[in-house]
Amino acid sequence: MVERKTSSGRQEKGRAGREETGVDIGLGGIFKGLGDFINLVSEMVEAGESELTRTGEFKVKGLGDRGKGVYGFTVRTGIGGTPQVERFGNIRSTEEGPVVAEVREPMIDVFDEGETVLVVAELPGVAEGEITVEVKDDVLTLETTGERKYAKEVLLPCSVDAPSMKKAHKNGVLELRLGKAKDE
Repeated sequence: MVERKTSSGRQEKGRAGREETGVDIGLGGIFKGLGDFINLVSEMVEAGESELTRTGEFKVKGLGDRGKGVYGFTVRTGIGGTPQVERFGNIRSTEEGPVVAEVREPMIDVFDEGETVLVVAELPGVAEGEITVEVKDDVLTLETTGERKYAKEVLLPCSVDAPSMKKAHKNGVLELRLGKAKDE
């Protein structure tokens, strides 16, 4: 499934196809080559899209539930069409080849909203009581326990006031609103 955000902010979803985006996803790497990436960004700019997300899952034979691989990426075009790529999932590249890790890296978006910073994390399958969040200065650390494990350290755009944090969790989406530190 491909999700696209148009320049007007409207969300569009559609079936992913190799002909449609020119991106080959697989164990060998999310982008088969630099040419595919450049074509993808060019198509996004021409279509007026500002965001494209691709995800996938696979199972490794003989490993049961521990062998479930989740991978994906989001490409966003910023001011001037500069692409930003953020990968997520539990597949890590090592010298021995791809490894499926037990802990996944969640998709996280950070928004500077004037007096506050909003952090939105996608944590499917995680209950609110399984989430631990720590904030120190401008670094937020998120970890989960339970059946689905996620972990990520996020650099915030500024120092924040940790006690001001307000949490909201619904349908696997965690929203954290933090007031900016007074010295900012």
